[in-house]
Amino acid sequence: MRPPVDSDLAWQLDWLNTPAVMRHLGGEPRPPDQATAGFERNLAAWSEGEPAFWTLVLRASGELIGKCGLSRIEEEPAPAEIRGAIQVGWALAEPFWGQGVASEAARAAIGRGFAVYPVPEIWAQTSDSNAASTRLMGRLGLLRCADLFYFDTDYPAADNPTTVYRLGRDEWSAA
Repeated sequence: MRPPVDSDLAWQLDWLNTPAVMRHLGGEPRPPDQATAGFERNLAAWSEGEPAFWTLVLRASGELIGKCGLSRIEEEPAPAEIRGAIQVGWALAEPFWGQGVASEAARAAIGRGFAVYPVPEIWAQTSDSNAASTRLMGRLGLLRCADLFYFDTDYPAADNPTTVYRLGRDEWSAA
């Protein structure tokens, strides 16, 4: 895991902004200007000391494989209780799915989140249609918060409701 650099943008547009990867992250690839704006927001978050995503790189080869990290929950339809809170998330290029990379990176991101930010919990969001991420959230110790599920019109009907998960600092410390 390393901080993102400007040259990561082209790779992310080619490898993460694909139909397979975006299937559960909005339904379809984003227009290049939208994807670029998201990448630039992440760079700005790094420079401002805000929660941000790292670039995931294979140690042996230096090959880029995805991103993982922390961000603020900014979705307008999200319940007020979690809006502005810190969440963990990840996206891997399709050839690297199912190899344990997301689990390793998410654990590191959560650990850093609790070490750096004075928050009582870290959140995660997905949908039941994203079975792989749902399973990973369970393995990470995140608990489903059904009372916080919400409908997000930026996602297709098959990816709604948005399911919300919580991991308390105390639960993480005990793990």
